[in-house]
Amino acid sequence: MSSPHDFDFFFGDWDVAHRRRKDFLDPASEWEEFTAVSRCWSLFGGAANIDEMDCRGEGFMGLTLRLFDHETEDWSLNWSSSRSGKLFPPVFGRFGADSRGEFHGDDAYDGRPVRVRFVWSGISARTAVWEQAFSVDGGRSWLDNWEMRFTRRAACGTL
Repeated sequence: MSSPHDFDFFFGDWDVAHRRRKDFLDPASEWEEFTAVSRCWSLFGGAANIDEMDCRGEGFMGLTLRLFDHETEDWSLNWSSSRSGKLFPPVFGRFGADSRGEFHGDDAYDGRPVRVRFVWSGISARTAVWEQAFSVDGGRSWLDNWEMRFTRRAACGTL
């Protein structure tokens, strides 16, 4: 059963190793890697949270607002980048009994409509993994295009 405390594991400071395709829809696209730092904090007694990610080496910052819907018991995950200053369309979903979270939504990439999937897995006190995939065929097939591996920071720092 989904809970307003599903993301409690994520509160605090993290080092982040990114791996993403240069072209999110090209399975032959090269992967690029970079690092970031992230901080997540709780709102609404755990039923909402925000994380801010500093990708200084890439020239942008990212922000995710997560909101728990008490009626549906689903989460909405809402992403924004300092490059655009706009919220991307949200993805919706929940965590299963296996502690794996799966979230889906609709967006566009380079003018093409895409189905978006976020997956949270590998969750422990010190680690977590986030993965993004796009589908151009309504979810029948997926292309993984971004992965973030989170490692809890040993000491609190600043972004």
